[in-house]
Amino acid sequence: MPFGITAGGERDIQRVRRTRIRLVACLASLLLVGTGEVAGRELPLWEAGVGVLPSTFPAYRGSSDQQFYLLPIPYVVYRGDILKIDREGMRARLFDTDRVEINVSVNGAIPVNSDESDARNGMPDLDPTIEIGPSLDLVLDRPSPGQTLKLKLPVRTVIATDLSSARQVGWIFNPHLNLDCKDVFGGWNAGLNIGPLFGNRKYHAYYYEVDPVYATANRPAYRASGGYSGTVLVGSMSRHFGRLWVGGFIRYDNLSGTAFHDSPLLETDHSLMGGIAIAWVLKKSEKTVDR
Repeated sequence: MPFGITAGGERDIQRVRRTRIRLVACLASLLLVGTGEVAGRELPLWEAGVGVLPSTFPAYRGSSDQQFYLLPIPYVVYRGDILKIDREGMRARLFDTDRVEINVSVNGAIPVNSDESDARNGMPDLDPTIEIGPSLDLVLDRPSPGQTLKLKLPVRTVIATDLSSARQVGWIFNPHLNLDCKDVFGGWNAGLNIGPLFGNRKYHAYYYEVDPVYATANRPAYRASGGYSGTVLVGSMSRHFGRLWVGGFIRYDNLSGTAFHDSPLLETDHSLMGGIAIAWVLKKSEKTVDR
């Protein structure tokens, strides 16, 4: 075999790659599930389908290594009286008011093969992470019938996993303003949110700390601290064309002035990710609900 790799070693590499693809697809599912909404008064109680997501992500926030994926994704919408899953995420209405909501906030990050990263070469690989936690959402204003401005206050625990094991690697807090606009630009739904991100020391250490054993002449040892983790701007759009649903997102992170700004693993102050999803609605309920 070339490069001294045995047949068994090649099989192991292929298994690792397949596992990484499954994990990234899982994370994409968590990020995109329930992102559908259609115009009209009476809507199905639930909808389900499948789709694909061509997307691009940096290896991690602040990495100069950009990666591209073509991922399978689910399409799920549920419009219950209390539980809702739609383009605003998964949420529960636990109060007799439309001004306060308790949501489930979900996010994630892709795995990193350190041998493919200039900054992390020789360091341990990073497992993909799943972020999940509650979010208190407050409606600040409704400028028009199709527009809603909210203050969202999500707190998420961060779990790193390779599917065989999982461990908690920190906490993050992401207060942000969210403007949601329905039926704009000829029938599209659009969203825009912006706000700071804060992480504890454990979270920052997972991505940006360099233990002395991994220090080199170009990568000095570094101990991370908790605090400001950057400012996040996210824009999204979606629309139905019959049973076909099209959606897209773009996210920009500005990492200037972060608590880990002196880390040798931070290669750039700017991080960009995005994707365009296309899904086909396979099933929908006969029961309808008032939008």
